[in-house]
Amino acid sequence: MNGTSHDDEAEEIHLTLPARVQYARVARLTVTGLASRMGFTYDEIEDLRIAVGEMCGLLLDDGPGRLSLRCQLSQDLLVVEANRQPVGNPVELTELSRQILAAVVDQFDMDAGSAFVRVAKRHHD
Repeated sequence: MNGTSHDDEAEEIHLTLPARVQYARVARLTVTGLASRMGFTYDEIEDLRIAVGEMCGLLLDDGPGRLSLRCQLSQDLLVVEANRQPVGNPVELTELSRQILAAVVDQFDMDAGSAFVRVAKRHHD
């Protein structure tokens, strides 16, 4: 044993779904389940549910392809990255979506050209 604790390492979960709107529920359930496991409060979990819903609204267009989610879990931080392949229709972040994401997560980034969205939410004790 090398003296490092596995508890300090970030865990990573990957989920790939068809890029169809009806699969947004699976993405929301996965992320909220992970947040619950990490000890996030009810309000923090609800914020993440809303954020993932916005991410899916931006990325899913019922076209062909896949939605890939990558969730990184550390002691008090959950990061969710999502991208659609192939990129498909251009992704447009509306002012309303920007305001919603800013209100419910600690950080969000988007690359419209590559259909990529990243959100981060910290658990506050």
